[in-house]
Amino acid sequence: MNEQRIRMDQKIQTMATRLSKSLDVNMRKSFLPDERKALRRFSSTEVAQILGVSQDFLRKMFFEDKLDLGEIETDARGRRFYTAEQIDIARHEIARSSTKFQHIVPRRRDGEHIQIISIANFKGGAGKTTTAIHLAQKLALDGYRVLAIDLDPQASMTTMFGFRPEIDFPEAGTVYDALRYEDPIPFRDVVRKTYFHNLDLAAAGLLLSEFETETAHALRNNIRPPFYQRLALCINEVETDYDIVVIDCPPQLGFTTLSALVASTSLVVTVIPSMLDVASMAQFLQLTSSLMATIAEVGASPDWDFMRFLITRFEPNDGPQTQMAAFLRTMFTDDVLTQPFLKSSAVSDAGLTQQTLFEIARTDFHRQTYDRAIESINGVVAEVEGLIKTAWGRK
Repeated sequence: MNEQRIRMDQKIQTMATRLSKSLDVNMRKSFLPDERKALRRFSSTEVAQILGVSQDFLRKMFFEDKLDLGEIETDARGRRFYTAEQIDIARHEIARSSTKFQHIVPRRRDGEHIQIISIANFKGGAGKTTTAIHLAQKLALDGYRVLAIDLDPQASMTTMFGFRPEIDFPEAGTVYDALRYEDPIPFRDVVRKTYFHNLDLAAAGLLLSEFETETAHALRNNIRPPFYQRLALCINEVETDYDIVVIDCPPQLGFTTLSALVASTSLVVTVIPSMLDVASMAQFLQLTSSLMATIAEVGASPDWDFMRFLITRFEPNDGPQTQMAAFLRTMFTDDVLTQPFLKSSAVSDAGLTQQTLFEIARTDFHRQTYDRAIESINGVVAEVEGLIKTAWGRK
């Protein structure tokens, strides 16, 4: 029996190694020549939509030489395409041109606290990582300085940014190195720039799962600071560099997730509108309430600016889903975001090459499919952005 178990262990290890190597080869093929992801350029129409100005106004700014964006790429038909960096430069130059455009630079101002938004759910497959990365990317395109923190040891968000944790961070370089109890490193040392302008990443990896077992030992031995303060202290180190932090929590309510909830100023709970998923969410809320009450006894209860439920993977033509979505809205009213995140083949197909809706071009998909999907996520982000501005006291 022991011999058979050893052979099975070896077989599993062989399978893991083969799969890892195959995925690495696939990624290298996808992102040649530099083997790292690069963000596409955006059309004039997209730039105008992102900045919230008309195309005529944008053209006028160019003709009057009020925008100095350096070399601009054009296609065979003379259409212009801009990098995310150029969009950001345009944003600031337009804002400087007139007081009525100052609102298009949305960064937080003096007296406004950093927004730390945790995306959480009790179970996997509820669109948590998909929501987190689309939210982070759209906020970055909108002009905010964003930090994405991957707290899931499965590292799906990290992988979406073009990293292979087992290859890029086999022993160090993830959030775990800043959270660990023995010889933690400065959080700033694990934050890395990404190919996406205005968006940095604190990556995850399998070692992050060690935080759960180490925390049990730390609690028994009263090691300070306690687990529920460690992530908040990490974020404090880099707070002046960012406007918004988006945290992708693991799909369970352990010490890692609790540390995120305590550090956060806001919470978005993703839920698929099905009976099983809603029942699972009920358990999540019960357990969260109990654990947060326990932490509150030591003075660590968070004071969130908002908590919202986001309906994900929603299919409007699915009768049972529509009924369950209506049930959630009746139950929680304004605590459910108005705009759901639609289930879309555009999101799924983009994910095959580890891309998001903001990284793929509209021309790569059926236009109606892409437009429905992008309208959905833009609506979600617009609602969240509105809640952020309300928390900052803006009109």
